[in-house]
Amino acid sequence: MRTTSEAHPGHPFFTAGGPPRHTTEEETHVSFWRRLNEDLDTARTHDPAARSNLEIALNYSGLHAIWAHRLSHRLWRNPDRRLLARTVSQLARWATGVEIHPGATIGRRFFIDHGMGVVIGETAEIGDDVMIYHGVTLGGRSLEPVKRHPTIQDRVTIGAGAKILGPLTVGHDSSVGANAVVVKDVPEDSIVTGIPGKVRRRTPEKQEPLVDPATYIDPAMWI
Repeated sequence: MRTTSEAHPGHPFFTAGGPPRHTTEEETHVSFWRRLNEDLDTARTHDPAARSNLEIALNYSGLHAIWAHRLSHRLWRNPDRRLLARTVSQLARWATGVEIHPGATIGRRFFIDHGMGVVIGETAEIGDDVMIYHGVTLGGRSLEPVKRHPTIQDRVTIGAGAKILGPLTVGHDSSVGANAVVVKDVPEDSIVTGIPGKVRRRTPEKQEPLVDPATYIDPAMWI
């Protein structure tokens, strides 16, 4: 029987020597409240419409999807609980409109704005301080049980409707424009727009955080 580490070589949640280290009850308690407050702060930073932590906690479906994924991912790490993990993720999909496979790896301060229609595949890896908008797909291009979904490095912004397909890497501090289709690696500090995605270097005047890179493109280029 093939192990998960064999099916997905280099997957960060499995080590060559066996299963991941389990955190203590005290570590889990502290981490839970720290991450919860961090998530709420991130939402307020990324969304000027956010008015209070209570409003965010009750009404932000993207945040609900992330919280549900933390639970389903924790379950997924135990091979005996993977059916339950998939069930939790499907319930979250029904409730939020966001589909995140429990096997996906997601870093800290991740934010999904608006939420609806987001799909994140099993072997996707997302770094810290990443923001994505509605309709984004982090999809695969293979039917083999290998690493087949994108790796998104730190501080990347992905615009609405963008599709990033295959085991490619989007380098840190890059932005992917709305409705772009990306099928090749993206270097760090880049902007990507169009179908197929065209990569441009992110110059100093185009460093404004959390801005869809389509705003930097002259509309006349599409005429």
